[in-house]
Amino acid sequence: MSGAILEVRDLERRFGGGRDLLGRPKPAVHALQGISFDLREGETLGIVGESGCGKSTLARLLVGLDRPSGGTIRLQGRDVTALAGREPRALARVVQYVFQDPVSSLNPRKTIRATLEAPMLHLLGLDRAARRRRLEELMEAVRLRSEFLDRYPHEFSGGQAQRIGIARALAAEPRVIVLDEPVSALDVSVQAQVLNLLDDLKQRFGLTYLFISHDLSVIESVSDRIAVLYFGRLAEFAGRAALFAEPRHHYTRLLLASAPVPGRRSVRAEEALAELPDPLDPPPGCAFAPRCPRSEADCLQRIPQPEDGARRDGGALHLAACLHPASGPLPPASP
Repeated sequence: MSGAILEVRDLERRFGGGRDLLGRPKPAVHALQGISFDLREGETLGIVGESGCGKSTLARLLVGLDRPSGGTIRLQGRDVTALAGREPRALARVVQYVFQDPVSSLNPRKTIRATLEAPMLHLLGLDRAARRRRLEELMEAVRLRSEFLDRYPHEFSGGQAQRIGIARALAAEPRVIVLDEPVSALDVSVQAQVLNLLDDLKQRFGLTYLFISHDLSVIESVSDRIAVLYFGRLAEFAGRAALFAEPRHHYTRLLLASAPVPGRRSVRAEEALAELPDPLDPPPGCAFAPRCPRSEADCLQRIPQPEDGARRDGGALHLAACLHPASGPLPPASP
């Protein structure tokens, strides 16, 4: 793998805010706060976290479907927000999006042929013969029969529809694909087929993936590095092996301990009912402190940064936004 193809620095996204007609401040929700990371060319970066942590908001910002409230996103050295406004076609040639719901992401009034030909025509400018060759290549790549091209989205299963969604993303010949929960709506056996397909396509076309999921087993199987989000902030960032072997942030340890593992009859769960903090009234200091077993007085006074709990794992930097990071592997699960 070479250098970074995507650079995110101090990214923020606020919803609401400002003032009303009487000059009174309106409430604002900070969906993302101070997110920074690099996506290296040729890797798969996993983004994981519970519902409401900002995963899908991040995905939309990265592909130019939404504008950040602060910070920068640079794709191959060019500002994504500027490209989305001035040169959306240039942006779409580099980065594409695979949506969570495979069926609703396809236009029900268009055949699969029309859906796949649109990026070839409007982004690549291919003529009829080139489009026909490209269609055959794409259908073969996603393992679907060519006769499906003249059918409509409602005629396909969820797994087939997701393959079509992947083919649509590939049609623009991008270098980066953002996958937003691409297998969460599929049966387990179909999930495995789609994940294997994505791995094959990555090798075949030299792709870079940013893979978003709440499923830790999926993230572990596909990712080179993993970013853990909590309440719109980066909680932990590390290589896959380091994060699963010895997680530093107590939220990451909670996620891993709560995930079902084959051969284990029970999982560890929090003793009290756990909820995210109120986004309209965030707590001072660390947002995870009310749920953290190692919370100290200073956790309630200062928002920890990813560098606070950082260390080196075999030369690679392991970041953890924790003032009192954990050490050692997770305790063995009880049968």
